[in-house]
Parts: sequence; C-alpha cells; structure tokens
Amino acid sequence: MRWQRLFADLQAQFEAAGDEEGRSEWASRARAEMGAVRLADRLGGSIGARLVLTCRGAGRLSGALTEVGPDWLLLADERGREQLVSSAAVRAVAGLGRWTAPAEGPGPVRARMDLRRALRGLARDRSAVQVVLDEGTVLTGTIDRVGADYLELAEHAADQPRRAAAVRQVHAVVIEGVAVVRTLLPGWN
Repeated sequence: MRWQRLFADLQAQFEAAGDEEGRSEWASRARAEMGAVRLADRLGGSIGARLVLTCRGAGRLSGALTEVGPDWLLLADERGREQLVSSAAVRAVAGLGRWTAPAEGPGPVRARMDLRRALRGLARDRSAVQVVLDEGTVLTGTIDRVGADYLELAEHAADQPRRAAAVRQVHAVVIEGVAVVRTLLPGWN
C-alpha cells in the first residue's frame, strides 16, 4: 500500500509539473505571437468600431473605422466626412475591441493600395480637401497630382471649386509629412 501511495504521489507531482510547464509554454508562445502583431492587423479587427486616434499634427480624431490599408486608415466622422489618416502619424488609438484581424499577406492588389494611391484617388475625384501636416499646418484646396513622394495641392477657399482664378497658390507637399486628409462637405471650412 505504501508503494502505491508513493507512486500515486509521484504521478500527481509529475502531472502537476507537466501542467505548469504547458501553461508556461503556452504563455510564452502567446507573448511571442502578440509580439508579431502589427497595428494595422490590430486595427483590422475593429472595422466598424468608433475609435479615437491621437495623431501627430492633427491632435485627436474620432470616427468609425471603415478601412485599413498598408500605411493608412480611413475614419468616417459623425457628419459623414471621411478622414484618410497616415499610419505614420498615429500615436495612440482608443476604442479598440478585443479582436485582431488575422495576419495575412496583403496580396498584390492590397499591397499597392498605399497612401500614395489613395491620394491619387482623391486627385482623380477633384474633391476639396483639408491636408493636415504632421507639424500642424492645415492646407485647404484640391489635390492636382501625386508624384512618387509628394502631392501638389492647389490652395483655394473650401467653398469654391478649383478654378484658376480661385487658386491662391500651389503647394508641393512631401507625402511623409501628411498626417490627415479630410474630404470637405458643403459648408465646411
């Protein structure tokens, strides 16, 4: 009998040590996996959620997250204005849910949908926009064209269409310096 109790006790100790080792290994793996998650993946799990972003140059922005690109995110504020945010300008995000989007390769089309291409879409639409630079300057006008590392913005009043007579000046803006591009709605300045 004594031997059976001894073996049972040793077996219990062995199983407890194995369970502890398994928990420790699981926790270590979870930390390593979390260490590989990028902010874009974390944000991808919050599509549709209302977020508050703290951005260099633009301060706090809030809205529903509608899309996440390789180096940008798109928020829609409560009035329907879209805000294209450079990921490089984001300093903090509040309102994230518990979910993270699965890490997956961006694919050939998605990988090419970088900030530069999104800006080209705005230039094609000829929409009036506000461009907020990462040091706080706000420029209002229409994006005329987008180069490899810059955009040209024809500065004009927000309530006027882009016409030669309305353009005050044209700015060449380095894309790395762009924090946020907001589409303007009628009546917005």
